Amino acid sequence: MRLQSWIGMMSLFLAVTVAGKRVHRHDDLSDHVHDDTDGYQYDHEAFLGKEEAKTFDELTPEESRIKLGKIVDRIDTDGDGHVSHSELYHWIKHRQRRYIEEDVEKQWNEFDLNKDGQVTWEEYKNKTYGHFLDDRVDTSDEKASYTSMMTRDERRFKTADTNSDGIANKEELTAFLHPEVYAHMRGVVVTETIEDIDQNGDGVISLEEYIGDMFSPEDGESEPEWVTTEKKQFLEFRDMNKDGALDASEVSEWILPAEVDHAENEARHLIHETDQDKVHLSLRLKCFTHKYV
Repeated sequence: MRLQSWIGMMSLFLAVTVAGKRVHRHDDLSDHVHDDTDGYQYDHEAFLGKEEAKTFDELTPEESRIKLGKIVDRIDTDGDGHVSHSELYHWIKHRQRRYIEEDVEKQWNEFDLNKDGQVTWEEYKNKTYGHFLDDRVDTSDEKASYTSMMTRDERRFKTADTNSDGIANKEELTAFLHPEVYAHMRGVVVTETIEDIDQNGDGVISLEEYIGDMFSPEDGESEPEWVTTEKKQFLEFRDMNKDGALDASEVSEWILPAEVDHAENEARHLIHETDQDKVHLSLRLKCFTHKYV
């Protein structure tokens, strides 16, 4: 494959952005839906990491090619001039872990108000909801909203606090902030998702609620094809017992499928999309490196 063509393709992966949609979190590869028909923002963030992706958005195509070359030098751990599936997979996992670690460190410093090396529920509550607790919220609707959010956060904090001492260490705060990556937090993620989408309070998600969470048509707007596809997904796959609604176990399979490794899937996807001539089934490192730009 021509070098210039390959670079152009990868630059497209890393330059095109799309509007964010609701995503029920799996791993922190990206906040965006993985839909290449809408753009490549998911690939952009999965490959670079969320924070690094933001810096790429501000670079010229020439600058991004140069920086991309330096990144790929780091991915090619065996120095053979190619980025293999394994190397790309481990890079994506590394970016995922780094995002989580950096996010936790940043928030740890914000929530540890007395700087004693631990975060209590009281510290988190005061930092996050202090204005509400001080009665600086204006309306009854706002008060109800903040009360609901605080109750929800307290439930999640207690679930993450495995020794029930009211104090979060780094690991427990990580589970609180990123519950989707901890097995013991699955239940609270599922519960929160149902609470978000279940409009009539019956504890399950109907087809109407499922679609309504993703799409609200304007007057006279026809139903997009992707909505029809989502309805089919709901009826044929997500609603496993065919009772017309998603219960907790079905929601769990939907948003946190145990068998899905998103880093693995993304590595395979990028290999497939970029290595069109299938040479060594790898990304050609020489097409990345800045000396060829």
